[in-house]
Amino acid sequence: MKRFKTFSFMLLTIILAACATVPLTGRKQLSLVDESQLQQQAAQAYREFLGDRATIVISNTTEAQRVKRVGGNIANAITRYMQQNGYGDKYNYAYEFNLIQSKEMNAWCMPGGKIAIYTGILPVTMDDAGLATVMAPEISHAIAGHSPEQASSG
Repeated sequence: MKRFKTFSFMLLTIILAACATVPLTGRKQLSLVDESQLQQQAAQAYREFLGDRATIVISNTTEAQRVKRVGGNIANAITRYMQQNGYGDKYNYAYEFNLIQSKEMNAWCMPGGKIAIYTGILPVTMDDAGLATVMAPEISHAIAGHSPEQASSG
């Protein structure tokens, strides 16, 4: 019985130590994965995705420039907000925005701000505001620390 209590206490201590608070939201989350390590892994996976033969990255079109411009505006706004509200460089990600040729209506953001927008979603977005409406929630997942939480929960 004493071993069980000792084990239970140690397990509870580990779990409590792994609970982190997201500075921006104040939300508690279980985070067994180091965020900086996850960002490095995500950056590597993003490079591999972009380098894959099946991935067609579009870069010299007005649509691609719009993705980069709108994404850059969101990233700049986030950076200004964080600095003005005392978060310093905590969320100073190396944002990257790429347009991917695909009929799929999709957009996603990896930890650290690696974002992909698929051409299939552009007709739905119609303009800069529509594109920002798609991109901003994707970026917010990275800022809210959802990836380390998901990695921790398996």
